[in-house]
Amino acid sequence: MTVDVIIACWNRADTVVAAIRSALDQPEVHRVIVVDDRSTDGSADLAEALCGDDARLLVLRQVWNQGPSAARNRALDVATAEWVAVLDADDFLLPGRFAAVLAHADDADFLADDLLQVPASHPLPDLATPLLGVTQTWWPYVDLTRFVLGNIPTRGQRRKEMGFLKPLMRRSFIEAHGLRYSPGLRLGEDFIFYARALAAGARFRLLPAAGYVAVMREDSLSGQHGLRDLEALLMQSEILLADASLTRHDRRALHRHCRHVQQKIAWLQMISAVKARDKHRILAGLRAPPQVVGHLIRCLLDQAWRRGMAGIGRCVRGVVPLGSPVVESPNPAGCRRGGI
Repeated sequence: MTVDVIIACWNRADTVVAAIRSALDQPEVHRVIVVDDRSTDGSADLAEALCGDDARLLVLRQVWNQGPSAARNRALDVATAEWVAVLDADDFLLPGRFAAVLAHADDADFLADDLLQVPASHPLPDLATPLLGVTQTWWPYVDLTRFVLGNIPTRGQRRKEMGFLKPLMRRSFIEAHGLRYSPGLRLGEDFIFYARALAAGARFRLLPAAGYVAVMREDSLSGQHGLRDLEALLMQSEILLADASLTRHDRRALHRHCRHVQQKIAWLQMISAVKARDKHRILAGLRAPPQVVGHLIRCLLDQAWRRGMAGIGRCVRGVVPLGSPVVESPNPAGCRRGGI
C-alpha cells in the first residue's frame, strides 16, 4: 500500500523542511506533494531545494494565495497513490506512523489515528498529549452523527474536536464520490470534508495515536478566523444539511453544530456593535434565538466577571463605552475562537 502526502504551505520556512523530511522517512510514501500558497518567506525555495535529494518530492506553487482548501485540492488532482494523507506544514510525523495505521486498512476508507499535540516552545514527542485520549479502538467505525457531535466543544473543557484529526484517506473513495475541499473555506475545511465523506458512506475508523504530531501555535491559521470565515463554514454546514440521505440523528447533530457556529457569529457581531456603540445592532443581537442570546449573555457576564464588578455594572445599565473592559477581549473563556 502506498501513500501520497499532501502539504499545503504558507509562510512556514521555519518548519516545512522538517515536515517534508518526516514524510519522506515513511517507507510507504509514494510521493510528497507540497503546494506553496504564495508564501513570502522563501518556503517554496526551501522545499524545492530538497527535490534533488529525493525524487518522490513534488513542489507546486500557487499563482496567488487561495487558502489551504485550494492548495489541497490541487495536490489531490495530481495524487496517484492508493492512500492520501494530509500533513500541515508546521507538523511532523514520527517513524512508523503509516505502517501502524495501514495495519488496520482492511475495509476502511478513512483511518484516523489520535493526534499527538506538542507546544511550539518545546516540540518534542516526549511531551506530546493525545487529542482524544484513545487507548484502544473505541469505535470500530465512526458514523456522521458521532463525528459531528465530536466537533462541538464542551464549555470549560479542553478542546477535543475530531475535525482536527488527519486520517489516511482511500483515494479511490475520494474520486468515486468527487470529494474535494470547499475552496472558499479557511476554517473548518477538514470538518466539512470528513462530514461529506461520512454522508457519502465512508467507513471512518478511529485508532490510537500512531505518530501524527501537531505543533500547537498561537499564530495558527485556525485561531485567526473572523466573521466571514465563520459565515462560510455555517453556509457549508447548512448545505450539508440539505442532503436527503441524512438520518434523523445526523440532522439533529448538524443542527447542533450549526447553532454552535451561529453563537460564535453572534458573539463577534456583538463585539463589533459594542465597539461601535451601535445600540440598534446590540438590541438586534439580543433578539436572536433564545439559545444564541443565552450564549451572548454568558459570554458578556463571563467577561464582566473576569474584569471586575465595574464591568457588571456597565452590562446591567446597558452602557458599554468604547474601550470598556467588557469588549477589550473578543475571546472570553468558553467562547474560544479556535477551530470548529
